[in-house]
Amino acid sequence: MTMRIYLDWNATAPMRGAAVEAIAEESRRWANPSSVHGEGRSAKGRLERARESLAAAFGTMPSQLIFTSGGTEALALALQGTMMPRILVSAVEHSAVLEAAPGAQILPVDSDGRLCLNALQDALKEGPALVALMHANNETGVLQPVEEVVDLVRACGGLTLVDAVQTAGKMRLPSADFVAISAHKIGGPPGAGMLVARCADQLEAVQKGGGQERGLRGGTENLPGIAGFAAAAEAYDMEWLAAAAKRHRRLEDAVKAAGGTIVGERAQRLQNVSMIRMPGVSAASQLMVLDLAGFALSSGSACSSGKVGASHVLAAMGMDAPAAGEAVRVSSGWLTEDEDVERFAEAWVRLAEQRRAA
Repeated sequence: MTMRIYLDWNATAPMRGAAVEAIAEESRRWANPSSVHGEGRSAKGRLERARESLAAAFGTMPSQLIFTSGGTEALALALQGTMMPRILVSAVEHSAVLEAAPGAQILPVDSDGRLCLNALQDALKEGPALVALMHANNETGVLQPVEEVVDLVRACGGLTLVDAVQTAGKMRLPSADFVAISAHKIGGPPGAGMLVARCADQLEAVQKGGGQERGLRGGTENLPGIAGFAAAAEAYDMEWLAAAAKRHRRLEDAVKAAGGTIVGERAQRLQNVSMIRMPGVSAASQLMVLDLAGFALSSGSACSSGKVGASHVLAAMGMDAPAAGEAVRVSSGWLTEDEDVERFAEAWVRLAEQRRAA
């Protein structure tokens, strides 16, 4: 049996042992943090200790954290709950942003996938707005100029929302007014996330209910998930990123030597992501062959790659549909070994050579 190699870490990461243990321990306690009896007060204390732990891990304040069901809900809370008159988003945002703000003004990106700051400045001349921008693109790994954007938007009286789902734990959180984070990207459980709300007074509840989370997110808190989230954040370290950078450089060198191209190559990118294109071979064909060979990867966002359709991210970067349909994403994590990426590179090069010879 072929040993499987997982290279789809941008979609989700395996849960850390500490997170599994924390979830199991919390699941045995069965108490609602909003209850006034002793068990409820104890649960409330554990909830607040998890909040303090996460705030310390991400360099923010406990009072700024609003727990949600994940990054998607955190983004929706800021996009739909803010009181700003307009919303501006980049053309390469995750579907969680584009679908939550269908009336937003779309701002262009350059051929490397970075927001065009001139277009942003022109849009801001029309008045204050909430500007949503991802810290790093989930498909290409390209980093956005978030701090420059924050400065421009604040100077115009606006607010910024940064999707840090891919960068949380890998980079310092940006100084944006709102920052969305998801637990399952750092080794926590799915179904847990948070919005760092540095301007919570500018928010109204989207999900109303019993007044939990300072009235900004109704519904009983997912305390087992939050406990696992906090445990994963406490166990997280960035030491693996340096090795990941070397592995991906070697992979990209092999791809280029075999006639492939790297999407967003000229831009600064996350160290653990490579979007690689095999000219003349569809992403669907690549995924099928490589999956049978034992490699788990994707053609882009896990929310849409099951359809293996055209990527709106690559289209926004100026790639035509045939070229965009030939790219696959390789993303690694803290359990990835040198041999895993080397074996993948060999398999990818072998497939490229076979298709070229056919």
